[in-house]
Amino acid sequence: MGQPLEEAVIGGSHRTIVRRRGDVLCQSERVDFSVDVVSHADRTVVVVAGELDAHTAPALQTELDPLSRRAGMAIVVDLSAVPFIASTGLGVLVTTLKHLREVGGSLDVVVVPPRVLKVFTLTGLDAVIPLHATLAEALPPA
Repeated sequence: MGQPLEEAVIGGSHRTIVRRRGDVLCQSERVDFSVDVVSHADRTVVVVAGELDAHTAPALQTELDPLSRRAGMAIVVDLSAVPFIASTGLGVLVTTLKHLREVGGSLDVVVVPPRVLKVFTLTGLDAVIPLHATLAEALPPA
Protein backbone atom coordinates (compact mmCIF):
# COMPACT_ATOMS: atom_id res chain seq x y z
CA MET A 1 0.00 0.00 0.00
CA GLY A 2 2.93 2.34 0.60
CA GLN A 3 4.30 1.88 -2.94
CA PRO A 4 4.10 5.04 -5.08
CA LEU A 5 1.89 5.01 -8.16
CA GLU A 6 3.39 5.73 -11.54
CA GLU A 7 1.86 6.49 -14.90
CA ALA A 8 2.76 4.35 -17.87
CA VAL A 9 1.73 3.92 -21.46
CA ILE A 10 1.17 0.26 -22.22
CA GLY A 11 0.49 -1.18 -25.67
CA GLY A 12 -0.25 0.76 -28.81
CA SER A 13 -3.29 2.64 -27.62
CA HIS A 14 -1.33 5.52 -26.06
CA ARG A 15 -3.70 5.66 -23.11
CA THR A 16 -2.29 6.66 -19.77
CA ILE A 17 -3.02 4.04 -17.16
CA VAL A 18 -2.11 3.82 -13.51
CA ARG A 19 -0.09 0.89 -12.22
CA ARG A 20 1.83 -0.04 -9.10
CA ARG A 21 5.52 -0.61 -9.38
CA GLY A 22 6.01 -4.33 -9.82
CA ASP A 23 2.40 -5.39 -10.35
CA VAL A 24 0.13 -4.16 -13.13
CA LEU A 25 -3.35 -3.08 -12.07
CA CYS A 26 -4.63 -2.49 -15.59
CA GLN A 27 -3.49 -3.80 -18.91
CA SER A 28 -4.02 -2.35 -22.32
CA GLU A 29 -3.71 -4.45 -25.42
CA ARG A 30 -3.69 -3.55 -29.06
CA VAL A 31 -7.22 -4.07 -30.33
CA ASP A 32 -8.05 -4.93 -33.92
CA PHE A 33 -10.77 -2.45 -34.80
CA SER A 34 -11.66 -0.68 -38.00
CA VAL A 35 -14.27 1.65 -39.43
CA ASP A 36 -14.61 1.99 -43.20
CA VAL A 37 -17.00 4.33 -45.00
CA VAL A 38 -18.25 3.30 -48.44
CA SER A 39 -20.79 4.95 -50.73
CA HIS A 40 -23.40 2.61 -52.17
CA ALA A 41 -26.07 4.05 -54.46
CA ASP A 42 -28.05 6.51 -52.30
CA ARG A 43 -26.69 5.19 -49.00
CA THR A 44 -23.48 5.58 -47.05
CA VAL A 45 -22.35 2.30 -45.54
CA VAL A 46 -20.18 2.39 -42.43
CA VAL A 47 -18.54 -0.99 -41.93
CA VAL A 48 -17.34 -1.68 -38.40
CA ALA A 49 -15.09 -4.61 -37.45
CA GLY A 50 -13.97 -5.54 -33.94
CA GLU A 51 -15.31 -5.00 -30.45
CA LEU A 52 -17.28 -1.77 -30.07
CA ASP A 53 -16.66 -0.52 -26.54
CA ALA A 54 -15.52 2.57 -24.64
CA HIS A 55 -12.06 2.38 -26.23
CA THR A 56 -13.19 2.00 -29.83
CA ALA A 57 -16.52 3.89 -29.92
CA PRO A 58 -14.83 7.30 -30.38
CA ALA A 59 -13.40 6.12 -33.72
CA LEU A 60 -16.91 5.24 -34.89
CA GLN A 61 -18.28 8.52 -33.60
CA THR A 62 -15.56 10.44 -35.49
CA GLU A 63 -16.78 8.90 -38.75
CA LEU A 64 -20.52 9.15 -38.05
CA ASP A 65 -20.75 12.69 -36.64
CA PRO A 66 -20.11 14.64 -39.86
CA LEU A 67 -22.25 12.23 -41.89
CA SER A 68 -25.18 12.42 -39.47
CA ARG A 69 -25.41 16.20 -39.80
CA ARG A 70 -25.91 16.21 -43.58
CA ALA A 71 -29.50 16.81 -44.67
CA GLY A 72 -31.29 13.72 -45.94
CA MET A 73 -28.35 11.39 -45.32
CA ALA A 74 -29.17 7.68 -45.31
CA ILE A 75 -26.63 5.67 -43.32
CA VAL A 76 -26.29 1.93 -42.92
CA VAL A 77 -23.98 0.84 -40.11
CA ASP A 78 -22.78 -2.70 -40.75
CA LEU A 79 -22.02 -4.40 -37.42
CA SER A 80 -21.87 -7.92 -38.87
CA ALA A 81 -18.17 -8.17 -37.90
CA VAL A 82 -18.73 -6.81 -34.38
CA PRO A 83 -18.70 -9.66 -31.83
CA PHE A 84 -19.40 -7.38 -28.84
CA ILE A 85 -21.05 -4.01 -28.30
CA ALA A 86 -21.01 -2.02 -25.06
CA SER A 87 -23.28 0.80 -23.96
CA THR A 88 -20.82 3.37 -25.31
CA GLY A 89 -21.21 1.91 -28.80
CA LEU A 90 -24.98 1.97 -28.44
CA GLY A 91 -24.74 5.59 -27.34
CA VAL A 92 -22.89 6.51 -30.53
CA LEU A 93 -25.66 4.92 -32.61
CA VAL A 94 -28.43 6.64 -30.63
CA THR A 95 -26.70 10.03 -30.99
CA THR A 96 -26.29 9.41 -34.72
CA LEU A 97 -29.97 8.51 -35.02
CA LYS A 98 -30.95 11.70 -33.19
CA HIS A 99 -28.81 13.87 -35.47
CA LEU A 100 -30.11 12.13 -38.59
CA ARG A 101 -33.73 12.60 -37.56
CA GLU A 102 -33.08 16.31 -37.01
CA VAL A 103 -31.93 16.68 -40.64
CA GLY A 104 -34.40 14.27 -42.27
CA GLY A 105 -31.98 11.37 -42.58
CA SER A 106 -32.22 7.70 -41.69
CA LEU A 107 -30.20 5.03 -39.93
CA ASP A 108 -30.28 1.29 -40.52
CA VAL A 109 -28.05 -1.24 -38.77
CA VAL A 110 -26.89 -4.69 -39.88
CA VAL A 111 -26.55 -7.03 -36.90
CA VAL A 112 -25.49 -10.65 -37.29
CA PRO A 113 -23.93 -11.99 -34.07
CA PRO A 114 -26.70 -13.18 -31.70
CA ARG A 115 -24.87 -11.64 -28.73
CA VAL A 116 -25.00 -8.17 -30.34
CA LEU A 117 -28.59 -8.61 -31.51
CA LYS A 118 -29.57 -9.52 -27.95
CA VAL A 119 -28.19 -6.19 -26.68
CA PHE A 120 -30.37 -4.29 -29.16
CA THR A 121 -33.40 -6.35 -28.10
CA LEU A 122 -32.80 -6.01 -24.35
CA THR A 123 -32.38 -2.24 -24.62
CA GLY A 124 -35.42 -1.80 -26.86
CA LEU A 125 -33.34 -0.24 -29.62
CA ASP A 126 -34.64 -2.85 -32.04
CA ALA A 127 -37.95 -0.96 -31.92
CA VAL A 128 -36.26 2.37 -32.69
CA ILE A 129 -33.54 1.47 -35.20
CA PRO A 130 -34.35 -0.76 -38.20
CA LEU A 131 -32.18 -3.88 -37.91
CA HIS A 132 -31.22 -6.16 -40.78
CA ALA A 133 -29.64 -9.62 -40.94
CA THR A 134 -27.53 -8.83 -44.04
CA LEU A 135 -26.12 -5.77 -45.76
CA ALA A 136 -28.01 -6.70 -48.94
CA GLU A 137 -31.26 -6.57 -46.95
CA ALA A 138 -30.42 -3.08 -45.66
CA LEU A 139 -29.63 -1.66 -49.10
CA PRO A 140 -32.27 -0.73 -51.68
CA PRO A 141 -32.56 -3.04 -54.69
CA ALA A 142 -30.24 -2.06 -57.54
